[in-house]
Amino acid sequence: MVRMITGLRKPKDTRLGVDVAGQVEAVGRNVTQFKPGDAVFGTCKGAFAEYVCAPESALVVKPDNVTFEQAASVPIAALTALQGLRLGGLGLGGLGDKGHIQPGQKVLINGASGGVGTFAVQIAKSFGADVTGVCSTRNVEMVRSIGAKQVIDYTREDFTKSGQRYDLILDCVGNHSLLAHRRALNPNGVCVVAGAKGLWDFLTRALTAPVLSRLVSQKFVTFIAKINKQDLTIMGELMATRKVTPVIDRRYSLSEVPEAIRYLETRHARGKVVITLGDHNKT
Repeated sequence: MVRMITGLRKPKDTRLGVDVAGQVEAVGRNVTQFKPGDAVFGTCKGAFAEYVCAPESALVVKPDNVTFEQAASVPIAALTALQGLRLGGLGLGGLGDKGHIQPGQKVLINGASGGVGTFAVQIAKSFGADVTGVCSTRNVEMVRSIGAKQVIDYTREDFTKSGQRYDLILDCVGNHSLLAHRRALNPNGVCVVAGAKGLWDFLTRALTAPVLSRLVSQKFVTFIAKINKQDLTIMGELMATRKVTPVIDRRYSLSEVPEAIRYLETRHARGKVVITLGDHNKT
């Protein structure tokens, strides 16, 4: 199904990479928010390049206390975490969102050491949630250091069978069924699925979630993040106030993009992987 959309024999669009950070080199005649020399981050097609072209609406100003590498790691992963928590009822009051956080709300992040998970732990913690992170043994201390009050080592314990109940589960992995998640939810809890083992698995969950939500008191939601300037601005504010600090696992040069992708395919990256150019002005 994916090939029918993206190309049967080879990809129709060979521009790889979406997240980007760098300095503005030039602007179009109608651009009003940026000028050459501004440090920005956001999204564009073909981010794996020395120079890229992006619409004004896809970029925001980079905070001074954030490196280009950190900023480049933010857009897709951080907005997935932000919007996933929002869908789960953890609205970010005061930052352009209509919801209101409930301090002490119990939140579990499945896949807390990954790209989305490391952002989700910090975002939920910064707004008063009681955060539990699920990760492997080697990442337990890291997940605890970024704000998780409790950390579950999935190699030793299955959180869906522990008897603990949560107000919100943000699943960044997709290694448990929706029915298994139900055992770990409070009666009115919400499970937000932001990850899956593959396309078919995600589609199956997307079809099953609304049906299950009608049959039980809990709510199940699948979603794909939508990139928008307002949420990028929110993430910039969270980083500027040091409430969120991107976790970077490995750095690769532009010529090492294939190696970086192969590493990501192992599904064991800790936080984010970034492609860095030699002058560190563009990432």
